[in-house]
Amino acid sequence: MCGITGWVSFQRDFSTATTETLDAMTATMACRGPDDSGVWIAPHAALGHRRLAVIDLAGGTQPMTIDTPEGVVAMVYSGETYNFRELRSELRARGHRYTTESDTEVVLRAYLEWGAAFAERLNGMYAFAIWDARTEQLVMVRDRLGIKPFYYCPTDDGLLFGSEPKAILANPLADKRIGLDGLRELFTTIARPEQAFWTGMQQVLPGSVLTVGRDGIRSTTYWSLRTTEHRDDRATTVRTVRGLLEDTVARQLISDVPRCVLLSGGLDSSALTALAARHLRDSGERLRSFSVEFQNQQRDFVPDEWRVTLDAPFARAVAQHVDSEHRDIVLDGAALSDPAVRAAVVTARDIPTGFGDSETSLYLLFKAIREHSTVALSGESADELFGGYRWFAEAAAHGMTTFPWLSVLPQAFVQRTRLLDPDLTAALDLDTYLADSFADAAAEVTGLDGESELEFRMRQASYLHLTRFLRTMLDRKDRMSMAVGLEVRVPYCDHRLVEYVYNAPWSLKSFDGREKSLLRAAAADILPRSVVERVKSHYPITKDVAYTESVRAQASDLLATQQHPVFQLYDYDAVTKAVDRPADQLNEPDRFDLEQLLDFAIWLDRYTPSFT
Repeated sequence: MCGITGWVSFQRDFSTATTETLDAMTATMACRGPDDSGVWIAPHAALGHRRLAVIDLAGGTQPMTIDTPEGVVAMVYSGETYNFRELRSELRARGHRYTTESDTEVVLRAYLEWGAAFAERLNGMYAFAIWDARTEQLVMVRDRLGIKPFYYCPTDDGLLFGSEPKAILANPLADKRIGLDGLRELFTTIARPEQAFWTGMQQVLPGSVLTVGRDGIRSTTYWSLRTTEHRDDRATTVRTVRGLLEDTVARQLISDVPRCVLLSGGLDSSALTALAARHLRDSGERLRSFSVEFQNQQRDFVPDEWRVTLDAPFARAVAQHVDSEHRDIVLDGAALSDPAVRAAVVTARDIPTGFGDSETSLYLLFKAIREHSTVALSGESADELFGGYRWFAEAAAHGMTTFPWLSVLPQAFVQRTRLLDPDLTAALDLDTYLADSFADAAAEVTGLDGESELEFRMRQASYLHLTRFLRTMLDRKDRMSMAVGLEVRVPYCDHRLVEYVYNAPWSLKSFDGREKSLLRAAAADILPRSVVERVKSHYPITKDVAYTESVRAQASDLLATQQHPVFQLYDYDAVTKAVDRPADQLNEPDRFDLEQLLDFAIWLDRYTPSFT
């Protein structure tokens, strides 16, 4: 895992220019790549790379180049290609000879062999840019699900790109402007695939190849979530899901550095933990597992509709069942509310998300794990893929007129505008934005001939989760982990598994009358019965009133600086009323509102954007 950045300009000659700007762009991603740094310069292209060494620690240095008779080909690469060993053998049979053991060289030689079509052969999570001096073109490729972030900003004579917006913003050509569309996405829970928050900046679409040449920028799609008929019966489907999971877990455990799993005690992470432990046990290795827990969690926990049970007892039961080397990372309210930690999270995300301790806890969890492991497997996307959220059942029973999660989540969470300036709220017009976004996304789904209304509706629901909701979750996981130099891999995002399960009918995904029927059946024999039967519990947040009081107090302190630019966006009187309430009377939406206010204040001080 790494950070990449670069600059293409057809009217400049970088070979005679200073590398100061490229160095600055590359330096912004030091956290993503703490092990090494490199730049490469050609007359019209400049590439920068920060490396987190995971495979072939001695080799694999980037930017990586290969000289050909027609010109040099250079690449910067972020991510992992899990089938690199098979590709290496195939390419070796075609005459390629290697100087390293890295997957980076395999990817670069695959490009030399097959051109841009090589992307179709990759299994992994990746974002890479290849400068091909033979054609004077930059080829940018992003993985199918958008696991790895990839941003770009067109310029008058080329393009800037980076793993994160901050790398692009370090270039003087980038404009730190925010428009209404960027804010609209921020105050909702919708992630448009191409949206990048910053005006003029875009994301490379998942499953696409972007080619930049003198004639402009051209995008082609090499993968999309397509509708196909599912012919397998239940037993075959369950068996196939299990086989795909076993294969992808084995692939994603390949590493030359210590590995672990993130274990919550839920079905998703527990299944991965059991499969990973089995695989490593065969080679005499004991799996490491980590869970997050809050100080005084047992004392403060009150079951609700989102979190019915505590994670810790189930996580420990799984760890004991599979004999993993388990650690609970215990976080206290003081650390979660520390302004320095909040600032680190805002800087990692480049945006003021306002998700509070659900992000600061991830950051602190990953920071603690990084002391023991460099690679972690996570259960991200299982809920989106197998239908694990409660709003899937709502969509099945009552239909959909908007994104499924919006019909179940509290309105104050869906549109977090209660403390905003009323004129800004009116200008955002989030109802129209959400309606338009839903219509556009739903129209992308193709049904099968003869498919029932229910099956097509649930196909749409699955598609919306995998192409809109999941992107938000993946971006959060990537930014929080890479901010501390931890590589998080997501086996449930293997495109083969996604294609197969996506096309399984809803009747199979819910055959036992519960959520995630296929996954439960596929993992039932390797998990404790208590975990197999556990009702889904969402990612935990602290219930500590002291934490809420700290958030309230920090917001109150912010009111003392009435001229702070945050009050160009937020209504000063509304914030005053909110912080005048005692902490024990602030519910979760209230706390989220104040946390986003604090995030905005930090973000404005750090990025000094302009608004259009």
